[in-house]
Amino acid sequence: MRIISGQAKGRRLKALKGLKTRPTSDRVKEAIFNILGPYIPGCLFLDLYAGTGNMGIEALSRGSKESVFVENNPAALKVIRDNLALTGFENDAQVIRDSVISALGKFQNAGRKFDIIFLDPPYEKDMSLPTLQKINDNNLLEEDGMVLVEHHRREKYPERMGHLLLARQNRYGDTMISFYRIDFSNRCLEEGKNENCNLSR
Repeated sequence: MRIISGQAKGRRLKALKGLKTRPTSDRVKEAIFNILGPYIPGCLFLDLYAGTGNMGIEALSRGSKESVFVENNPAALKVIRDNLALTGFENDAQVIRDSVISALGKFQNAGRKFDIIFLDPPYEKDMSLPTLQKINDNNLLEEDGMVLVEHHRREKYPERMGHLLLARQNRYGDTMISFYRIDFSNRCLEEGKNENCNLSR
């Protein structure tokens, strides 16, 4: 597991030992960041179920303004902090020990929003959809932002989750990445805005 591009390119990251974790593979990570490329510089990146911090640190290497990591496992939290130290990004990151659902509620209370939200909960544990619903309900995504869900190809995801619309899906072997963006036409209708509502996002 390594940093693929940017300031810390080639730096190898620590992995979690003895735990049933599934870090995003380098191949899948590279494909994701090839898609996200122009959106990364200056963005606020939220890495949920962060594990080793692999995705949020890659975003920092490529120029994100800040990466926020949410993880509830003490061993994983230590690995995230170690990997931030290895790559020199300690001052550009916030590491939060909390459950994801609890942290999302606190972000809402603090008025925080994110440009890119990545979530990779354990496969087939029925955690992705409640998390996606919470992101929608708490209005945590910036208007031009994206939510990415990494999941097993057998898991089905809705075309719509509140204001979030499934924009694309990419498959890499048994791994699927689902991309959600805000559907402004649907939000305008739900909020009762008139025909002059600006949909050109």
